[in-house]
Amino acid sequence: MIKSSAIEINGRTLHVETGRVARQANGAAVVTFGETVVLVTAVATDEIREGIDFVPLTVEYQEMSYAGGRIPGNYFRRDMGRPGEQETLVSRLIDRPLRPLFPKGYRYETQVIASVLSTDKENDADVLAMLGASAALEVSDIPFMGPIAGVRVGRIEGRLIINPTIPQQAESDINLIVAGSRSAIVMVEGGGKFVSESEMIEAIFFAHESIQPIISMQEELRSAAGKPKRVLSLDPLEQEVDSKVADIGTDLLVEVINTADKKLRQKRRLEAQKRVADAISELYENKASQALASMDALEKRLVRKMILEEGKRIDGRSFEKVRPIECAVGILPRVHGSALFSRGETQAMVLTTLGTEMDEQRIESIFGDSTRNFILHYNFPPYSVGEVKRLAGPGRREIGHGALARRALVPVLPDKEAFQYTVRVVSEILESNGSSSMASVCGSSLSLMDAGVPIQDPVAGVAMGLVSEGDKVVVLTDIIGDEDHYGDMDFKVAGTANGITALQMDIKTSGLSRQIMERALGQAREARLHILEEMAKAISRPRIQVSDYAPVIQTIHIKPEKVRVLIGPGGKTIRQITNDSKSRVEVEDDGRVFVSGPDRQTTDGAIKMIQDLLKEAEVGKIYRGKVVKIADFGAFVEIFPGTDGLVHISQLDRERVNRVSDILKEGDEVMVKVLEISDDGKIRLSRKAALDES
Repeated sequence: MIKSSAIEINGRTLHVETGRVARQANGAAVVTFGETVVLVTAVATDEIREGIDFVPLTVEYQEMSYAGGRIPGNYFRRDMGRPGEQETLVSRLIDRPLRPLFPKGYRYETQVIASVLSTDKENDADVLAMLGASAALEVSDIPFMGPIAGVRVGRIEGRLIINPTIPQQAESDINLIVAGSRSAIVMVEGGGKFVSESEMIEAIFFAHESIQPIISMQEELRSAAGKPKRVLSLDPLEQEVDSKVADIGTDLLVEVINTADKKLRQKRRLEAQKRVADAISELYENKASQALASMDALEKRLVRKMILEEGKRIDGRSFEKVRPIECAVGILPRVHGSALFSRGETQAMVLTTLGTEMDEQRIESIFGDSTRNFILHYNFPPYSVGEVKRLAGPGRREIGHGALARRALVPVLPDKEAFQYTVRVVSEILESNGSSSMASVCGSSLSLMDAGVPIQDPVAGVAMGLVSEGDKVVVLTDIIGDEDHYGDMDFKVAGTANGITALQMDIKTSGLSRQIMERALGQAREARLHILEEMAKAISRPRIQVSDYAPVIQTIHIKPEKVRVLIGPGGKTIRQITNDSKSRVEVEDDGRVFVSGPDRQTTDGAIKMIQDLLKEAEVGKIYRGKVVKIADFGAFVEIFPGTDGLVHISQLDRERVNRVSDILKEGDEVMVKVLEISDDGKIRLSRKAALDES
């Protein structure tokens, strides 16, 4: 049974269809906007996954090369390899608003796959995939407390726009993705160019209003084609076990949550969990794993009660206080820029490396190939949280946190024309107890300034939390890990003293009101200004010069018609200069030449070679040249590589010459004088005049 629904957004049709394709899945939806098409499927197993305390949801977003009319550039010419950075980020983007909307106790292995089948290269597929995921779950038999929908918000010349095209996004000073339900905001991701808190609020709730017709579309589809939802079976002993855990574990956990030090708190928590699990195992068979889940739920209730009723945080701070901050720069001798940023028990060592244009990141996507000259990588080694794990490549967490920190810093970076280096920043998390991504933002700002990168302003970030029960609401500044785990919100805000540059918000409750969001952004601004003051004590502005160990980059300009001469046949000439000078030489079609090397002496040597190669003839000067061609009327003599002139037969000698070959032959070296350079660049030479002056 094929059912569909459609609405208009900015003169373009947003269309959702179900029932035509992927009919073996529990639910499927095809979303079309312009000529961008995304297929999203949702499948859940029939068997419950035992022994876990989380929703076993997997979200996979994939951009198929054929969608953009491209063949994959890898050796096998296949899609379906390791997800690219963009695919990973969009997978996270879809997962975050969906995960809280599965009912308590949901343990069916569930997979959502979003495949971009076609792109018009104007309309982004990410928000379409989010809509498709919600629609597929809505029409399936999978329990889901939706629907939700997401839109992108841009602002051009002060006017807010829903789902701006990719060209419009380049002109926009706001780029937000907002996900929401019928009643509230559930997720925000994006940034802006120094946007005020009030302007961000307007953009977010403008998006929420625009989401409503998309929610209605899904409700129509569910009414027309939705399957009956499966009923979750509850363990009859679950409440009894929970009650026993509360009796045995409450006093133990009260001691845990009143321990400020993270390592000691973790030690006491493990001891408490073991005691309770052992006690429950003696009373009930195969209930140890449920006991641990009950302990976590009990600790959550106790932490929230302590915050809401006692007005007390785990580490003893007031609700609006930022943890103690320590900053240092120049901590490593050979690194181009380095910084150590510590905030409470979270610590980031951030390193900056300067490179040349050849070091830019190459990105292949369905939109085409592109390059990136600012790279930010985030690493989260297991020792940062006192764990033993195998070191592996970056996961979704590392990619997501790195992208957030990069987004926060991009607005303050200099233009490539003003600063020609490729910049790579690496944040190594040495210790983590909440908000390591925001520590990475602060540390990156310090490290960039230490490296001499002329950023416009320092950037700082802070994570805000929320605990709410009924009418009681507490907004927490600079949350630690347990407050993130047991709270209702993780709201990361980064920016300068002049405004916000990046936002990321996840909600575990049904949503967030405008009043609470305004309060959270207000507290975040106060915290950000405080952090910027602390950072300024270490370094307040970029160093005047880059590190002595950074490569030297110089730019010269040559005539565009000389580019081919510099490159030489098959690149032979430019390779020779590169090898002889130990520098890297790159040339653009417009005549710009970038010369880079380990020091100025090296680059100066390369530039001299280039200038000697491309120097131009001057009227009246004598040059030693090489005969490259003999003609009846004269000889062509090359006085510089790629530059030759004509010695007319009348200018070959003091005496009359009958045949050119009587005086010169190809390959001869001869002294010639420049008599004239015409407007079209032709050079008239004279051997006779050179002889007269010898």
